[in-house]
Amino acid sequence: MTRSERLRFHLLCGAGHVLRLLGFPGTAFLGNLTGRIIWRCVPSRRLLAVANIMRHLGMDRESAERTAKASFCHTGRSFLEILLTGKFGMDSPRLRIESPELMQKLRECDRPIVAATAHYGSWELLASMLGQLYAPPRPRMVVVRRYHDAAVQAFIASCREATGADMIGHRNAAMSVIRALHKKGIVAFLVDHNTSSSEAEFLPFLGEVAAVNMGPALLAVRTKALVWPVVLMREGPDYVFRLKDPLDTATLEGTREEQIKQAATFYTQAIEGFIRENPEQWFWMHDRWKTKEHVKN
Repeated sequence: MTRSERLRFHLLCGAGHVLRLLGFPGTAFLGNLTGRIIWRCVPSRRLLAVANIMRHLGMDRESAERTAKASFCHTGRSFLEILLTGKFGMDSPRLRIESPELMQKLRECDRPIVAATAHYGSWELLASMLGQLYAPPRPRMVVVRRYHDAAVQAFIASCREATGADMIGHRNAAMSVIRALHKKGIVAFLVDHNTSSSEAEFLPFLGEVAAVNMGPALLAVRTKALVWPVVLMREGPDYVFRLKDPLDTATLEGTREEQIKQAATFYTQAIEGFIRENPEQWFWMHDRWKTKEHVKN
């Protein structure tokens, strides 16, 4: 980093230290306030979120606006909860495991794992949990989009890596992910965002064809990993770790391309299931269906 970037990094660290003193209740209050401000001050995102909910969930406008406004508040909390990663983990009194049997199965799993998650609930605190699932030297990795600003990137990385998970940029991450999976590590991907057509499988998602990132599926098939859908949902002031039964890519049949599509379809449908159950906790202001499939003549 340059001198000015180092200065901004230290200023961010100082601000983060002050905000951490607010703890979970204060952060929730500020996060909800941030969401309400964005709701009121960014009408383009408000209209997009409402339209998305009406089109993909079939809600009337009043219900869609109520769900969208709650979604903005959840998003505001997610942005600030990154400051609390060092205070949250497997032993947190605020955590409830929805399926203890599946959690035990996950913790005892001796196979490579691709964790498929989404911009849903508290996705930042989820990294804290994944960093504590296994002990070193077993790899624990989260693939993320890197920030262009070096000071912001360094600050965000220091928060996300507070409990042991390594953050790796999504560009040129393939070889690092493959090495981690060959060592029976767990690698988490956000699989619900729009992607370019060159990286996509076009699959149904919430009633409309969407460009689904096929990278996690390709890497899972290549390393014969288990694909495990996981999210961290909010429940009042607390959090619920939710997971579904995994897909074992070693059992898939067909060509490599068919196996990749099966894996991508699996995690897309799993994430859709989470969203339909608690739609207010998903990131509806995102233009998820922006990339369109080009139909060949």
